[in-house]
Amino acid sequence: MSREQLVVQLARRSFQTGKTKPLEYRIHQLKSLLRFISERRKDIADAVKRDLGKSENGTELFETLGLEGEIKLAIEKLAEWAAPRPVEQNLLTILDEVYVQPEPLGVVLIIGAWNYPWAVTLQPLVGAIAAGNAAVIKPSEVSAHSAKVMEELLPQYLDKDLYPVVTGGVSETQELLKQRFDHIFYTGNCTVGKLVMEAAARHLTPVTLELGGKSPCYIDKNCDINVACRRITWGKFVNCGQTCIAPDFILCEPCIQSQVVEEIQKCIKEFYTDNPETFEDYGRIINQRHFKRLMALMEGSTVAVGGDSDESHCYIAPTVLKDVTGESKVMKEEIFGPLLPIITVSGIDEAIQFINEREKPLVIYIFSNDNKLIKRVIAETSSGALLANDCLVHFTVSALPFGGVGNSGMGCYHGRHSFDQLSHLRSCLIKQLKMEGVNSIWARFLLLKQVNVSRLRRMALLATLAGLAAFACILIQQWIGFVSGRQCGVVQEI
Repeated sequence: MSREQLVVQLARRSFQTGKTKPLEYRIHQLKSLLRFISERRKDIADAVKRDLGKSENGTELFETLGLEGEIKLAIEKLAEWAAPRPVEQNLLTILDEVYVQPEPLGVVLIIGAWNYPWAVTLQPLVGAIAAGNAAVIKPSEVSAHSAKVMEELLPQYLDKDLYPVVTGGVSETQELLKQRFDHIFYTGNCTVGKLVMEAAARHLTPVTLELGGKSPCYIDKNCDINVACRRITWGKFVNCGQTCIAPDFILCEPCIQSQVVEEIQKCIKEFYTDNPETFEDYGRIINQRHFKRLMALMEGSTVAVGGDSDESHCYIAPTVLKDVTGESKVMKEEIFGPLLPIITVSGIDEAIQFINEREKPLVIYIFSNDNKLIKRVIAETSSGALLANDCLVHFTVSALPFGGVGNSGMGCYHGRHSFDQLSHLRSCLIKQLKMEGVNSIWARFLLLKQVNVSRLRRMALLATLAGLAAFACILIQQWIGFVSGRQCGVVQEI
């Protein structure tokens, strides 16, 4: 029996004891997770620095701060989320108790990603714990230092049987995917996502796939281009462009392309100095394989800004590419790095067409002062999310479901959405063993006969019309009586 099989069996046995069902136990585990982040902040920051070259401030801002917020929200709202949810009743159930009861799914597999190795691995865990599940945590082997810290330290805070950490590479992940889980939550690329879904299908296991894609960014020529470019520059080059919701490419009209390039160049200098390679808050490409992939993507495009690189340190400068078309090499796959292509279009019509001819992205960005134009893009495109006049910040809103559609993923999480995603929303109806005579009438009418719905509607209409006719007859008779009475009175007076 493999190590992975043993881990899953132990997690399932622990779950079957029922210890995760009381809300008090879940809250205790969530508080322990919060304490882990607080007490091990330095270990987390050091690991991320070694993996991605990210500064301590960058780790705080993009890894642990949002994670702490999610945990605190779950602790505060758990009683509300887990409570029975009454639903609207019909005539048949008007005297009954009818509600939806969230219940744990069982054992969840969480496969994390390397670009934000703590945030995208532990945020789903918050939902799994809150929903009362056991969870096997598989951090990405690519961010090896973070995976090692997670494996060594997390079991010191959480129940190690219910929430084990399994490290390793492709073979270990494949072995995990052979086991039966009650839900699989995967964050990563589309190619591996398909393999995860294929493995899950063998056990009819539901999946949440947080993937990615090429998220477009349209700049309206009439907007404040300076502000737009500041926000795009920040959203694109944070974490060295290794963000699933980073703007992948810009769409704009030819008349503003030069201004866009100029403004982005100014912002790069302002944010990362004249030499980003020496700037503490500008990270590195995760490894040499991804470095070589990114350098190859630039082939055939003109470098308008940046382009410098150092393979020995996995460094690529913030880079803007122009003279890019839909057929360029850089447009054939998600970039996931500090390369920003600009594609010129004639206007919003061509931009919408360009977007719709490709796979549905994780997010669409649009910069415009025209609310009607923004609403038009919402109405005529499809994506996991749409963000107007900023980048990335929708990820911070716990009330918004975060997830993709089509090729960019399925399912969603954050806040209550994480709880619901990793719960079974069980339909419950409780009747009383009373009023059997009424039940017999309903049963005889609805169950023992072949009811023709259209005929029932016609009968109901005829019954209504008959009732109205009877009511009209009564009114007419009363009116005739009233008139006759008055006539008799007149005759007597004469």
